[in-house]
Amino acid sequence: MTYAAGVAAAKISGKPLVVHVHSTEFDRSGETVNQQLYELERLGMHAADRIICVSRLTKSICTRRYGVDGSKIQVVYNGIDDDRVQPTPGQGIASTDKIVLFLGRITMQKGPEYFVRAAKRVLDKYSDVKFVVAGSGDMAVRMIEEAATLGIGHKVLFTGFLRGKDVDRVFQMADCYVMPSVSEPFGIAPLEAMKNDVPVIISKQSGVSEVLTHALKVDFWDVDEMANKIIAVLRHPPLSQTLRQHGPMELRGLTWDGAAKRTADVYQAVRDMVLV
Repeated sequence: MTYAAGVAAAKISGKPLVVHVHSTEFDRSGETVNQQLYELERLGMHAADRIICVSRLTKSICTRRYGVDGSKIQVVYNGIDDDRVQPTPGQGIASTDKIVLFLGRITMQKGPEYFVRAAKRVLDKYSDVKFVVAGSGDMAVRMIEEAATLGIGHKVLFTGFLRGKDVDRVFQMADCYVMPSVSEPFGIAPLEAMKNDVPVIISKQSGVSEVLTHALKVDFWDVDEMANKIIAVLRHPPLSQTLRQHGPMELRGLTWDGAAKRTADVYQAVRDMVLV
């Protein structure tokens, strides 16, 4: 939490303060916010000359929850680097199972319980599927127990935290990637999935849903619809192929170079405003 330091530095130097908001206490904690963290965030946002949010969703939280003037907020979406090494044809794990992937922190914000509940509904209709939960977090044990309670423990695999090449490897194994986030300021993982030629299903409660057209979207709480969309991707190759073909075209407009340029433009505009 560096807001207080930023406010002090701006005051001492006389220079404008730009705050980047990638996540808020409401994203991390839902309605049970840590009041001290909330006050720090509010301090930084109100002291800022300009705020950069990673999505309109996050901008809305800043205006509604923190009382920030929307006119000083600009949205700059995140991006992705296409620095992958193309896999050699024929590589990969041979399996008759379809693989549906959840990759992220196993926390309330990411909606892992909705993924597991959707898995149960899919498996009631389509048995040749395995669900992979890649990540770690405070809800991991609870999710393992829930999968066991639902009778699908043998179909839901928990990999633990992954990094580096293991992340690309698990994407390349997947037939479908699901991001059921309850509140996601942006969400880069779907871009990583699309980069790895994987169809994606994303929560409507995410910033990335604002910029992706060739992704299936669902309310995080609607596990029946989530399950229906998973089955549609797995059972209908033309749908899967369409999503995979058009995904890379969308990624071309979402690069870190582009995000950096738009962020630099915000800095320049604030500097010009102060100098006038």
